[in-house]
Amino acid sequence: MINPLDFGIKGLTDEAVKSSRKKHGENSLSYKKENGFLDALKSVAQEPMVILLMVASSIYFITGNNGDGIFMVAAIILVASISLYQDSKSRMALEKLKSLTQPNSQVIRNGEVVDIPSEELVVGDSLMVEEGNTIPADGTIVHSNDFSVNESILTGESLSVFKDASKLDNKIFGGTTVASGLAIATITEIGNSTQLGKIGKSLEGIQEEKTPLEKQISNFVKQMSIWGGIIFLLVWGINYLQSREVLDSLLKALTLAMSVLPEEIPVAFTTFMALGAYRLMKMGIVVKQMKTVESLGSATVICTDKTGTITQNKMELAKLFTLDTGEVVSADAPLNNSQKELVTIAMWASEPIPFDPMEKALHEAYARIAHVDQRPHYKMIHEYPLSGKPPMMTHLFQNSEGNRIIAAKGAPEALLATSKLTDSQKEQITDILTNLGQEGYRMLGVGQAIFKGVDFPEKQQDFQFAFKGLVAFYDPPKDNIRQVLKDFDKAGIQVKLVTGDNPATSMAIAKQINFPGYEKNMTGKN
Repeated sequence: MINPLDFGIKGLTDEAVKSSRKKHGENSLSYKKENGFLDALKSVAQEPMVILLMVASSIYFITGNNGDGIFMVAAIILVASISLYQDSKSRMALEKLKSLTQPNSQVIRNGEVVDIPSEELVVGDSLMVEEGNTIPADGTIVHSNDFSVNESILTGESLSVFKDASKLDNKIFGGTTVASGLAIATITEIGNSTQLGKIGKSLEGIQEEKTPLEKQISNFVKQMSIWGGIIFLLVWGINYLQSREVLDSLLKALTLAMSVLPEEIPVAFTTFMALGAYRLMKMGIVVKQMKTVESLGSATVICTDKTGTITQNKMELAKLFTLDTGEVVSADAPLNNSQKELVTIAMWASEPIPFDPMEKALHEAYARIAHVDQRPHYKMIHEYPLSGKPPMMTHLFQNSEGNRIIAAKGAPEALLATSKLTDSQKEQITDILTNLGQEGYRMLGVGQAIFKGVDFPEKQQDFQFAFKGLVAFYDPPKDNIRQVLKDFDKAGIQVKLVTGDNPATSMAIAKQINFPGYEKNMTGKN
């Protein structure tokens, strides 16, 4: 864990916090206030079908058909009750979700790390974030360690962005998610002043568009109303000319006009829409409006990610390949000295306190095979964070006796480029990479270097590494994903896999779960 005192970061004092909060306010998003019940009631009253029911009930009462009129009023109350109940439940669910998106945050104040509610963050706070955290406000990085952020909520870009205090891109933004690493950042914007807050404010002026079905219903009601009005006037006029009775002609005209109005349709339609929305909510799906049922029902294509959606997002160390033996073995099998050395070096190339699932798996594997745990006896004296294209990372450890470990891991291509290998060895490793990739494994190359002195190279690629082998990880698919795909296919919905993972790995996973069209893929180069 980062010790802020090691970097001279003491954070704000209590007095500075009060002053900043008085000047900039709290870290909460405040938008246009709405009256939930009245707005929902107004929305219901403006529905074309509800208007149609109200017109129908009024005509029934005027013509003396009180029984039919009461039935229509009951239908209006039923439809309105279902809509209001649905709106109330969705608002409650959304409020709960809102509270979940505002967890506590770790900040440095008075030289100590403390947990505070995220809304209590102030401008100038020293915020600490790590993998998995949702960043609660905008800030500038002052220290980081293999730090990357998923900014898709702002940019739409699925790939994580690596950030560092020394880089031009040293800003973090509220609402984004830390994909890897640790960082300390100074908060610069909070609440509505954040980039996400500005987007939220701009959304207030957007007018909500009607769905295709709503437009069709509006046109239908409008046409029926026009024809009903024309028939009403014609019948009233003809009857009046023949009988000279104003009231009698009016009642006959209203009765005939009522036959044109399909008042039962809105009752049935709205009831079924509400029941569909209620069923979705029982399944744990937040439904804010009944029209969601229509939108969902009209979907013909669904795009899905791979990691965490199709797979369990639970990396396990599965295979090992050592250059010394030239064999690929299961990580669970009895290991020889060469294979144990590979796991050990891969562990040293990982963070001392791992946060990445693959690094956690390497630490766990080392703990299983190590007769004596050497981790407490070594201290990191230098590191090269994940960098380069393809990327790699290098860590330098040393114990009290002066024994040094220089370990690197990363994209296999990066280790191949920095290691001294024969053509036959490179060809052998390339074949192993191809075969394991086709089986759905994610692979890391592992290397070790020897260096005397403390005048370390500026770039890790300047070390002369000895290529030790490959460690392969596997993210198994979810147990129910095959049935889910069958259900989509049965419903006539096409599923598209959109992932930033290696094409061979993605195709292997897709093949295992019988993903339709797994053999066809398109990359960014196509």
